[in-house]
Amino acid sequence: MPAACDSVLEDIEDIVSAEDLKPHDRQFVRKNVFPKVRKRNSQKNIQADDDPPSDSIIPGVQKIWIRTWGCSHNNSDGEYMAGQLAAYGYKITDNSAEADLWLLNSCTVKNPAEDHFRNSIKKAQEGKKKVVLAGCVPQAQPRQDYLKGLSIIGVQQIDRVVEVVEETIKGHSVRLLGQKKDNGKRLGGARLDLPKIRKNPLIEIISINTGCLNACTYCKTKHARGDLASYPIEELVDRAKQSFQEGVCEIWLTSEDTGAYGRDIGTDLPTLLWKLVEAIPEGAMLRLGMTNPPYILEHLEEMAKILNHPRVYAFLHIPVQSASDSVLMDMKREYCVADFKQVVDFLREKVPGITIATDIICGFPGETDEDFQETMKLVEQYRFPSLFINQFYPRPGTPAAKLHQVPAAVKKQRTKDLSQLFHSYNPYDHKVGERQRVLVTEESFDSNYYVAHNPFYEQVLVPKDPLLMGKMVEVNIYEAGKHFMKGQPVSDARVYTASITRPLAKGEVSGLTELKVRIFWRDLGACSQVEDGNGRHSREFGFNMLNEKEFRHAPQKGTNWKAHSSAEVPVKTPLSLWMALQLPWQQEGGGLKILSVSLALLAVLVMFYYGGMKIEL
Repeated sequence: MPAACDSVLEDIEDIVSAEDLKPHDRQFVRKNVFPKVRKRNSQKNIQADDDPPSDSIIPGVQKIWIRTWGCSHNNSDGEYMAGQLAAYGYKITDNSAEADLWLLNSCTVKNPAEDHFRNSIKKAQEGKKKVVLAGCVPQAQPRQDYLKGLSIIGVQQIDRVVEVVEETIKGHSVRLLGQKKDNGKRLGGARLDLPKIRKNPLIEIISINTGCLNACTYCKTKHARGDLASYPIEELVDRAKQSFQEGVCEIWLTSEDTGAYGRDIGTDLPTLLWKLVEAIPEGAMLRLGMTNPPYILEHLEEMAKILNHPRVYAFLHIPVQSASDSVLMDMKREYCVADFKQVVDFLREKVPGITIATDIICGFPGETDEDFQETMKLVEQYRFPSLFINQFYPRPGTPAAKLHQVPAAVKKQRTKDLSQLFHSYNPYDHKVGERQRVLVTEESFDSNYYVAHNPFYEQVLVPKDPLLMGKMVEVNIYEAGKHFMKGQPVSDARVYTASITRPLAKGEVSGLTELKVRIFWRDLGACSQVEDGNGRHSREFGFNMLNEKEFRHAPQKGTNWKAHSSAEVPVKTPLSLWMALQLPWQQEGGGLKILSVSLALLAVLVMFYYGGMKIEL
């Protein structure tokens, strides 16, 4: 024991000496101590007051700007997210500067697309905007440094975009990246009957499946979309019928590989297409999306019959990627050049005039000069009217990124050489003087013409006459360019109007023709916001439910329900409950019954809240 310790302490009281203050004296001393008020930093308080606490923020009244990159599948997802947000009360704006939140829907196919996405995130943060990320980039690599702390909604979770946006606006970071499953089986994605705002009210994009059966070594999309998961035929046909009832006159079928459709659910693409053809009204058209050669080979006879149907565009997008078998093997494309040629030759013979579009990658790792020359010969032989030329970009995490790369200068030169070959021929010169039937659906980028397509999905520019939009007309071709023809409507020809209703206005929410009310109880809890004479207040219903109840109410003929601005909505609830309580009130008749049900539901919710009852459904 150290020398300083002369004695052993037997009790804790031994450390109190006679000179120490007694308890009574210590109490007396406290009475003579006065607290000193510390002056707070007033500037700091003002700063804090500028940011209201999260529980005082009212979701559903903010402006949202949505930006989408990439394929038609991604565009469809963006339309669904916009529709749900608008139906909830958010305002979808085209002005990014005035938006409170940016919803960025990304594409991971090539480096430039991800670079644009990353730059947009940085710009949003510099502008103090709230940000929600969607699409294939965050789904495939959610742990990237530049995504840290940001809200993410997965490609199969777009039906929960309102939740993610709501929490993000409150200042929280939310990530939903799970897969949709039913009894352990992966589903195609979110429901197809969700509210939607079509970028073009005349065109409906329907995703028939997600993912694919391939494992291409260069593909990053596979990491995000996963393996094949198809929607049931009945759901797809119902979605098509609903679209035609909302004034759509052109349907695009899309997916990562339409040719593989149905293999996971015991059906196939031709079976789906024949069912869809039955639902297409006169004056409307169907366009089939991209399909890889291996799966279309099995259905060539049936596909030829379908592509000859008068309401189906004689058009097919079949990526070849390379005309070298060794390169295709390194890509793991699961076909050879002879397979591709067989598909093209057969369809050109059985479907006269068919348009075959294809894709080519220049400078894939290991591609030699001889390999590239084979690709040049293929393009020279078939003279594809539509050719998508892509310089190879190694995507992180893919097997191709680890292979020995072709020098950047060589890739660039090969891309340039193939582009020059493609632009050396004009595929439409021989069509000048023809009389063609075209469907008018869009406006040209320069706003000088309307854009139409003939039965082979070739682009025809027509005069900008509002009476032509959404109509099928006959035109005389008087000029041809590399990517288009120009046509003059024939004055004495019949104008076909699809036997469907007036199209929705631009920005109008679809999916509300037949009201499908679903009350979703989430782990986040249902939130009701009530406005009275003293302003708007928020209250949470403190119970959770996992069950879902569905009510259906078909509107009277001619009734059209629209999303209302937040100023018109006195009671704010989750998306589907809000539709149940608000939309019937806007009708001139026929809404009394469901109004009573809605009020009863609201009363029950209040009772449960104040009574603290346990609820089981």
